[in-house]
Amino acid sequence: MRNSVQSIGAQWATSTSVIAWMLLLAVGVIMVHSATIAEPGVYTQRHLIYLVLSLISVVFTVVIPLEWWKRVHKVLLVAAVAFCIAVLIPGLGSEAKGGQRWIRFAGFSLQASEVVKPLVLIYLAGYLERFGHLLGDRSFDLVKPLLLVGLVCFLLILEPDFGGAVVLVSATCGLLFLAGARLRHFILLIGVALGIGALLIVTQPYRMARVTAFTDPWASPFGDGYQLVQALISFGRGELMGLGLGEGIQKLSYLPEAHNDFIVSVIAEELGVAGVLLVMGLFVVLVLGIMQRARLHLQEERRFAGYLCYGVALIFALQFIVNVGVNTGVLPTKGLTLPFVSFGGNSLLVCCIMFGLVLRGDVEAMQPAERSRRRGGRQPWR
Repeated sequence: MRNSVQSIGAQWATSTSVIAWMLLLAVGVIMVHSATIAEPGVYTQRHLIYLVLSLISVVFTVVIPLEWWKRVHKVLLVAAVAFCIAVLIPGLGSEAKGGQRWIRFAGFSLQASEVVKPLVLIYLAGYLERFGHLLGDRSFDLVKPLLLVGLVCFLLILEPDFGGAVVLVSATCGLLFLAGARLRHFILLIGVALGIGALLIVTQPYRMARVTAFTDPWASPFGDGYQLVQALISFGRGELMGLGLGEGIQKLSYLPEAHNDFIVSVIAEELGVAGVLLVMGLFVVLVLGIMQRARLHLQEERRFAGYLCYGVALIFALQFIVNVGVNTGVLPTKGLTLPFVSFGGNSLLVCCIMFGLVLRGDVEAMQPAERSRRRGGRQPWR
């Protein structure tokens, strides 16, 4: 009976999160097209190309056994560090928008903060499968992954990509806590992370300016507070039900990065608060579905898949919270995309690969159940 209930729960979590994922992809295509209507076809065509490549990447990711990723999880962390270093090498890394965050080749560009996310998550899942049961007893087993991920984040800050580093550190701390780190250690980690973050903010004038503008954007509506002011105007114009799809005007050179970091503001103006709440609901369904699968994996001793699912859910949730928080003025302005919705090939591709890893875990979990069913057994999700 218990196994039957777990099987139903697993299938329900899989189906609902897949539906939410597909709907978010559809919303992304529609809203990127609407947000870039002043440049007809250019961004939409590129976004559709990125979407096709991302869907192909999901298929390839689902085909690769998780056991292979588990075997190379240490190598992938080395690859993450190497990529972050390569981005900082003059002539190899490409500079744009005041940061050296990309490597460009053959017309394509790779952003370090996006590439390292799945690599770090796979490393953490492999590490926690081996040492997760020791986190509450031995401090070294807790500190070791933090130091290694901290090295990756330090290199991201040098680019600088403060937002990417914050998401990666937060996801790592959350994953370690879910894996069994003691509450006092978790609180200490949060305190240290906040202290380092505050130090990085006060030592960089442009970061301090963003925090100042965040507290009172209307004090400098044409300066540091410009983006937030325009985003809030979008919410005010859209009210509850919005002006109608394609009818927004803030995207017409008023709201910077309307198709990227501030696409939620475009949704708010055209579809209203109701549209924003709908998108938020899809993300809640997606994240909770992935976390439900993580819990089931861990219950059935599939620790690598379980920790990997928890990590993916945390990354999606954190980026969603930060992006919506920035658009609504709850958090200081930071350049982070809304997964599956914002324009951006790197973000879309990496997020789809991470979701593909989740789906691969489902495939492997259901294969033994299918064999058991054919034999007349009753051991799903084992």
